[in-house]
Amino acid sequence: MTYPNTQLFINGQWCDAAAGESLAVFNPATGKEIGRVAHARIPDLDRALHAAQKGFETWRGMLPIERNKIMRKAAALMRERAGDIAAMMTQEQGKPLAEAKVEAMAAADIIEWFADEGMRVYGRIVPSRFNLSARQMVIKDPVGPVAAFTPWNFPINQVVRKMAAALASGCSMIVKAPEETPAAPAALIRAFVDAGIPEGVLGLVYGTPAEISNYLIPHPIIRKITFTGSTPVGKQLAALAGQHMKRVTMELGGHAPVIVAEDADISLAVKSAGAAKFRNAGQVCIAPTRFLVHESIKKEFAAEMVKYTQGLKVGNGAAEGTTMGPLANPRRVTAMADFTADAIQQGATLALGGERIGSEGNFWQPTILTDVPLQAKVFNDEPFGPMAAIRSFNTLDEAITEANRLAFGLAGYAFTRSLKNADILARRVEVGMLWMNMPALPSAEMPFGGIKDSGYGSEGGPEAMDAYLNARAVTIMNV
Repeated sequence: MTYPNTQLFINGQWCDAAAGESLAVFNPATGKEIGRVAHARIPDLDRALHAAQKGFETWRGMLPIERNKIMRKAAALMRERAGDIAAMMTQEQGKPLAEAKVEAMAAADIIEWFADEGMRVYGRIVPSRFNLSARQMVIKDPVGPVAAFTPWNFPINQVVRKMAAALASGCSMIVKAPEETPAAPAALIRAFVDAGIPEGVLGLVYGTPAEISNYLIPHPIIRKITFTGSTPVGKQLAALAGQHMKRVTMELGGHAPVIVAEDADISLAVKSAGAAKFRNAGQVCIAPTRFLVHESIKKEFAAEMVKYTQGLKVGNGAAEGTTMGPLANPRRVTAMADFTADAIQQGATLALGGERIGSEGNFWQPTILTDVPLQAKVFNDEPFGPMAAIRSFNTLDEAITEANRLAFGLAGYAFTRSLKNADILARRVEVGMLWMNMPALPSAEMPFGGIKDSGYGSEGGPEAMDAYLNARAVTIMNV
């Protein structure tokens, strides 16, 4: 399909930036420009803020069932349009069509779940300890207009998790979506527009990230900030929000450990961790990265992992049969080369891959490194690419210590047949999300977020809505 130019969405209207500026969008499989995206400046942001305030007053005043119906209609439209949306996403982001379609379809599930959860935002009556004539109530209200900042690796998923929770709570939202992948989040917004969402409830802007965040976060209209991205940037935005007493949800970087115990089902571990590792070319915040394998099975595991990886078909995500697409931009190719060179220099063994593919586009060979020393960069910094780094351990305590060594605490994986081991891992591995004997399968009803330097707050489950609600105490004395 033809890739569209992407406009801003402000006050219920698709529009160009006031100054007429735009940015180029590139296909990572070819490196060629495929379209343009409007570049917002301060006058555009002012219009979006004014609209968000008006939209909030309208949206919060609607019955939850009315909001539910609009959200469910948007979900239905996402399912109907998933094929076309996936084609756009693959052009701008690179992931295989099948993965892009799963992302678009999953958005519908997330919207529906939060639409229904919005019907269950309950307050409560609390008996008074002082006077039976006093009626004590806890009332939950939407916090206000929200500013959301989202990344390019999951152009729809990272927006919809924030948007669905905010809308279900009664908040309006301005989305600052990624300039690299603008068409997919615009398609998500369009589904809500076509479903009948009132003017101003949703806004969509693109531009210079620092300029937009430095203007929106301190602005008095914005009452809540939600961000997905790197830990350094997240810390900067959280600090800025703190200066203005703004509530924040932060889903930041990870460096997920994979603990493969001595009694693990090796075939299951390779299949599950391999699928999670190379999904979206490894450009996933919850991707497994540090493979910690028991000494007694490390050779067998590494050999099976190499065999699995050799079966991947790398190519243009739009081509039939492709199972891994390009990296999103040339910066990621450079990073992969640096990680590989450093690991080898530190004494790691290159078991597979380790090189760029061709000269057109941002393709990198799926890479397996074994016997990786702890001082290697790949065991300390998030690679965010198709690279699996393997080292061995002798005791489960040793593996858990290494899993917890870094400041990251987003996701983790473990494989064991032992209930005792599973219990120990569940209690001691310091991550916000832990999957055992399976690949990552996030769902709308489960919390999604990290601990430690990987952020705080949730973008899944009932917990996700807490950050968009104020709990107020009201006491009425009968006289």
